[in-house]
Amino acid sequence: MKRVVIFASGSGSNAENLIKFFHNSDNASVIQVLTNNPHAKVLDRCKKLNVSALSFNRIAFSKSKDVLNILETSQPDLIILAGFLWKFPEFILRAFPNKVINVHPALLPKYGGKGMYGINVHNAIVENKETETGITIHYVNENYDEGAIIFQAKCTVLSTDSAEDVAKKIHLLEMEHFPEVVNELLK
Repeated sequence: MKRVVIFASGSGSNAENLIKFFHNSDNASVIQVLTNNPHAKVLDRCKKLNVSALSFNRIAFSKSKDVLNILETSQPDLIILAGFLWKFPEFILRAFPNKVINVHPALLPKYGGKGMYGINVHNAIVENKETETGITIHYVNENYDEGAIIFQAKCTVLSTDSAEDVAKKIHLLEMEHFPEVVNELLK
């Protein structure tokens, strides 16, 4: 049975979707959720779903080895960033080579990089009058949104779409594709 750890910063809808997807799986299970936000809604979701969840601060994550020690104890086969907003430390990436993936709410390499997350991405897409956008699932490396692309899915952006409309379309793509792609990676 493959072991999955999820990092999240906010509401945790992607984390919940993954937890539920793997709940009765013979292939994998989500063993833990880690968050940098002690008030994140993902913690409430984990409590309801009976999944271990911990919050940590920046020192534990990038200045000390506390989070690394948790991961080494958990021995995940895959680490998933699902709405996690901090840059991943190189020493953790080195400890888990090609085992950290992220879902980005745009078609990379467009609209990636520092500060390009959530509504910021959707606003930029609408402002630039893009006719399509989508999601990118990619490996995480030492630079924001520059790791090797694993999967992309597209959707149309209408001239009448607001950033919130785009966000809803992206959310649907994430819900549909993210668990399936993760499942394939774990096989």
